[in-house]
Amino acid sequence: MNIVWFKRDLRVEDHAALAKAAIGGDLLPLYIIEPDLWQQPDMSHRHYQFLQACLVELDHSLQALGQRLIIKVGNAVDILADLSSRYPVQALWSHQETWNGWTYQRDIAVKNWCQTHNIVWHEPSQNGVIRCLQDRDGWAKRWYQQMQKPTRPAPATLTPMVEASDTLPSFEELGLEEDGASYIQVGGRSEGLKLLDSFLNQRGEGYTKEMSSPVTAFDSCSRLSAHLAFGTLSIREVFQACEQRKREIKQMPWGTKGQWSKAMRSFSGRLRWHCHFIQKLEDESRFEFENMHPAYDALRVDSFNEDFFIAWQQGRTGYPMVDACMRALTATGWLNFRMRAMVMSFASYHLWLHWRRPALHLATLFTDYEPGIHYSQIQMQSGTTGINAIRIYNPIKQGLDQDPEGVFIRQWVPELRDIDQAFVHTPWLASADTHGYPMPIVDEKIARKAAASQIYGMRKNNATFRETAQQIFTKHGSRKSAPSRRVAKKRVPSKAQGELPL
Repeated sequence: MNIVWFKRDLRVEDHAALAKAAIGGDLLPLYIIEPDLWQQPDMSHRHYQFLQACLVELDHSLQALGQRLIIKVGNAVDILADLSSRYPVQALWSHQETWNGWTYQRDIAVKNWCQTHNIVWHEPSQNGVIRCLQDRDGWAKRWYQQMQKPTRPAPATLTPMVEASDTLPSFEELGLEEDGASYIQVGGRSEGLKLLDSFLNQRGEGYTKEMSSPVTAFDSCSRLSAHLAFGTLSIREVFQACEQRKREIKQMPWGTKGQWSKAMRSFSGRLRWHCHFIQKLEDESRFEFENMHPAYDALRVDSFNEDFFIAWQQGRTGYPMVDACMRALTATGWLNFRMRAMVMSFASYHLWLHWRRPALHLATLFTDYEPGIHYSQIQMQSGTTGINAIRIYNPIKQGLDQDPEGVFIRQWVPELRDIDQAFVHTPWLASADTHGYPMPIVDEKIARKAAASQIYGMRKNNATFRETAQQIFTKHGSRKSAPSRRVAKKRVPSKAQGELPL
């Protein structure tokens, strides 16, 4: 018998581990609820809520093939050991996983257990991330080759096996508390397919222009990120659906294509960026915990302003665009990329908070939390990669650019709902009552200049900065050819900041 261990791949379609295991005979489809994982500081109530819906639908899909999903609660090694003591387990199948540090250590324990008990663990890839990659030369070409391979159909049938499932733990049993969410996306493959169809055929035409503003992004972005993170859809399925839509658009009469061609090109490219960032964590798992460039290890470590951190968490910094974004994210579990970058930039630069605690807080809020993307972006917006341009977002300018009429601000900061239009982005200048909305906790201009001075000073005064930056770029930089020796001096353009299909 084979065990198919479902992780972040909660589907039966285009599932290499399931398809290959089924060829070998009987199999037991397994999902393990690991209480210790749910105690980690990056896990939250909203993640488990989305997961529950995914598991229900995965169970229905497997039942249609003849075998229920078996859910077990506990330590993965203990559960695998118990199953192997009662069944003639030949092999364990699961997709390669690049996730948080806890799952990395758990997989090491599972690997050691498999080797000790002579059980082969097969880990096919489910995306464009390459394990044991030596360098990034040719990575993009290999990604496209992987995406163009045919998707795998679900097995035609599965042999029923009698094995009891454990009861799914409650939120309370896992220690997960309500976290302020009033609307969270619904999990499950059917929801993901609906979003994919509506984006490709209805909502996505303005994607390229409208992804940056939170006024339009909630509708114009694909909203597939949570489904990619939990694996209800494979990234290859999404890529191929996008390619098919490109072909359809190409056949449309001239004058009826609108902005569709440009939108699909933008979206397709960002699917590649999705895997590009996860590849960084696959190659160096330390990025979840440590600065990419060690020159920054001495920055932001001497003090941590708890009052600033709490104000930022609660959306009470006195900067309307930052506060609207944090409140919207808390309520919905989603925020478009540019605003994610802005709120993290504000925490790291203006408030001068070390990135680790803000990163964990955001991880718990993002329903689509994907560690590889998350920590790469966190470090980009905190200026600690050593290879990316320093981008300190001015929250006032971002508000004027992305929400000029204050529509988004008024929606999420009700204290400012009736404020004069001239002051919606700078309410501290208004003479009218702002209904308890706070004054700015820092002076934007002074804080921005102080942060820039320290960041650039660190680069300038470190004799080995460029040499180390070159090494980081050689290992992690995106390219289609061999890296130039001079590339460490270059500024990465804004496109390379990775506006993902969120």
